[in-house]
Amino acid sequence: MKSKKYITAAILHRFFVKMLQASLGCMAALVACLFLGKELLGSYVWYGDEGIYPLIHWISENQGIFVFSMFLAGLLGIGLIYWVRLLNYFQDVLEAMEGLNGAQGIVQLRPGLQEVEQYMNMLKLQNEQNKQRAKEAEQRKNDLVVYLAHDLKTPLTSVIGYLTLLKDERGISPELQEKYLAITLEKAERLEGLINEFFEITRFNLTHLELEKSTVSLKMLLEQTIFEFHPVFGEKGLTCRLETGAGELKVSCDPEKLQRVFDNLLRNAVLYSYEGGDIKVRAEETGKMARIQVENKGATIPEEKLGRIFEQFYRLDSARQSKNGGAGLGLAIAKEIVRLHQGKIWAESSQEKTVFTVELPLEI
Repeated sequence: MKSKKYITAAILHRFFVKMLQASLGCMAALVACLFLGKELLGSYVWYGDEGIYPLIHWISENQGIFVFSMFLAGLLGIGLIYWVRLLNYFQDVLEAMEGLNGAQGIVQLRPGLQEVEQYMNMLKLQNEQNKQRAKEAEQRKNDLVVYLAHDLKTPLTSVIGYLTLLKDERGISPELQEKYLAITLEKAERLEGLINEFFEITRFNLTHLELEKSTVSLKMLLEQTIFEFHPVFGEKGLTCRLETGAGELKVSCDPEKLQRVFDNLLRNAVLYSYEGGDIKVRAEETGKMARIQVENKGATIPEEKLGRIFEQFYRLDSARQSKNGGAGLGLAIAKEIVRLHQGKIWAESSQEKTVFTVELPLEI
């Protein structure tokens, strides 16, 4: 994409080249008219009593002053013409900008503003795409809120039902009481998870992420995050291996928010890994960057979905099974945190293997 400075320079260059060409043309025309006039007037016999004779005589005696004066007058006329043209350019651009948001079709400007026309049409297309993405994200969020609100009823009904049984049925055996309590606790925890998803949606919309940086060992941060996930790995029989080099990989970061990035990536790997699979976490130095990869074996993510997984409220489980993922914010938040750290994050998926890669600047 051409920069605004390039476009401005190109238009001004074209504008002043035309002015220069017009000025040189004016000068050439004056000189030609002077010589032609001398030839024509020289062939005429003057008696001195003609009304125009004093003017002709003065011009003949002051040819340099006359040419210079006419040249200045020509420059003034050319300047006025091109000044009006420049104002018309501005007028066209301002009118196009006013209709940029609501106008249908492409922006069309007069000849000479081709670069501006292309730039504004590109901005218009980007604006329409952003509006469409925002509309889709808002619709996904609204659908998700409706789904979550509906899903809240199921665990809540179960909690109320089993607690009512325990309250009303005094003769229930200890074993059955234990079973009912275990089910009630499970449903209450599920209820808590759904409520947390509501809070996550609210926080993402209302909170501006700000970093509180300090120098951190990336190796230690990854070890701590993986250690906290061991109970989660055990539920699906997963193993997780951390592969790092000899260095500590020091980075300047907000450790709490960066841990959230790795937490989201590991949680995503757990959710979409095959039972009994292996999750690999690799950290290495690549030039001035630290590269962290989280790899898991599971169903290959289709290309069309791979390009959207970092969007707000987008979830891979199209069947909307709430147990398979949250509000669809984890990866969107991870991307924003990585961006604030001047890093990059992307995903690749093929042959039942998915790899998320994060690159962060190393502390120099």
